[in-house]
Amino acid sequence: MTDTQFSRFVIFVSSLVPLTLLGWDAYYHHLGANPTEFATRTTGVLALIFLLLSLCVTPLRKIIGQPWMVKLRRMLGLYGFFYATLHLLTYVWFDKFFDFPAIGQDILKRPFITMGMGAFVLLMPLAVTSTQGWIKRLGGKRWNRIHTATYAAAAAAVIHYYMLVKADTREPIMFGLVLVLLLAYRVANKYLPEITERKPRRAKAPAS
Repeated sequence: MTDTQFSRFVIFVSSLVPLTLLGWDAYYHHLGANPTEFATRTTGVLALIFLLLSLCVTPLRKIIGQPWMVKLRRMLGLYGFFYATLHLLTYVWFDKFFDFPAIGQDILKRPFITMGMGAFVLLMPLAVTSTQGWIKRLGGKRWNRIHTATYAAAAAAVIHYYMLVKADTREPIMFGLVLVLLLAYRVANKYLPEITERKPRRAKAPAS
């Protein structure tokens, strides 16, 4: 197993740990007084964490000069979509009991639901086009342009979280600051790549 394969394996397994712990707590009824709210909040936060982690891969690989890390970005992004799907499913199933007219009313009348649904809709085509086959069909440059929508989805998710918590907004603000830093890096990398990318070291000439 290569270092890249081992890293992907570790991330794949580690990313399932939160879901395993959530399932364990649900089985033993340790989700508190409002299990639905706890599960909904937890899966939503996990979705946001993985989305931001996927956006961190490109800056990190360029800063430390490790191109192989790009292979981790898709896995982290898909885990973000996976937890976002669980977040939505928890709301649809355990909160609304598949009452789609009521869900539609929520989307229209409750702005934080509107924003959260918008984030999920933005993520759907990104998840669908994440395969190697779609990358070949779209071409690398076009695929990268489409997947910049991850930033919009993450921004919508942060706003959704901020509007949801109402009182203690420290956590969504923290997520928002991370996203702003990542966007700032992207802008700097576009216009000032000489200061954002680590240049490979030149081999020293052998002593004569």
